[in-house]
Amino acid sequence: MILPGDAPASIAAAVDALTAGQLVGLPTETVYGLAADAGNDTAVHGIYAAKGRPADHPLIVHVADAQGVAAFAADVPAFAQRLIDAFWPGPLTLILPRRPGVANGAAGGHATIGLRCPAHPVAHALLAAGAARGIAGLAAPSANRFGRISPTTAAHVAQEFGDDLLVLDGGACQVGIESTIIDCTRGAPVLLRPGQIDRTRIEQVARARLLSKEELSEPDPQAPGTLLAHYAPRAKLRLMNARELRTGLELLGADAKNIAVWARAPLKSASSQLILRRMPDDADTAAQQLFAVLRGFDDAQVKLIWVETPPGDAAWDGVRDRLARAAASA
Repeated sequence: MILPGDAPASIAAAVDALTAGQLVGLPTETVYGLAADAGNDTAVHGIYAAKGRPADHPLIVHVADAQGVAAFAADVPAFAQRLIDAFWPGPLTLILPRRPGVANGAAGGHATIGLRCPAHPVAHALLAAGAARGIAGLAAPSANRFGRISPTTAAHVAQEFGDDLLVLDGGACQVGIESTIIDCTRGAPVLLRPGQIDRTRIEQVARARLLSKEELSEPDPQAPGTLLAHYAPRAKLRLMNARELRTGLELLGADAKNIAVWARAPLKSASSQLILRRMPDDADTAAQQLFAVLRGFDDAQVKLIWVETPPGDAAWDGVRDRLARAAASA
């Protein structure tokens, strides 16, 4: 059941569902989430069951504002607070030490918890209304089956979970890929998942170098969306450079079929049965389109998806990360 997210009656219905322990489809600026009361472990386990997600793989908890952090985190380092002040509301998740006995289900039983304050008016309205009813935060991973393509419209969520799920429609997501995740439990910021926010800007705000997972002396804490294989379409996805794409299309010629191509380079095909889509030249627009493009290729029932490898500069880190994980699932 898709309801207009800007209608007060829709927000009220969603809060009623959440307080009753049910799940709700929630729009954010990144992707749509499958939300439950983070303080209700039974409801949170419903998310794991619906997604087919391992119960020890933690979920991000969304809060209405920076003051909501205290309900879940035992400590907020100074550099983490600076990141909150600069980037919330926005597409940034911070991994923090978890308060004992709080949101155990959402944390997957781990001693840390991921927190985010989304920058979407519908998400904010729902979180504020939920807080007024005693819901301190919403556990909300992406609203898709585990490991598959993330949803960026309400229709995508309905395709994943059917008409019985209440989904608030907030339009197409403006960012289009999941939030940047930074571990704040190691004394310095550690990048666990790249997103839209520029690495240099993060370091400037944190006043510290942003470490990579590979620099850690101990295993990094489990965090959402960091599995090697993730975000996968049903079709096999292959990353290729422009020369490889041109060579492949030339070799297949008019016989090419059941293939979709997403590339920045100008390409031609002699086949009328091949789908060619132009990848935007700027990273932000490519990120916004990424998951919708992959879902469209799946809807067209292609068997292979060829994607031009994104540029190597930092602006493309988020897109490159998602495509690499999608290709690893092939």
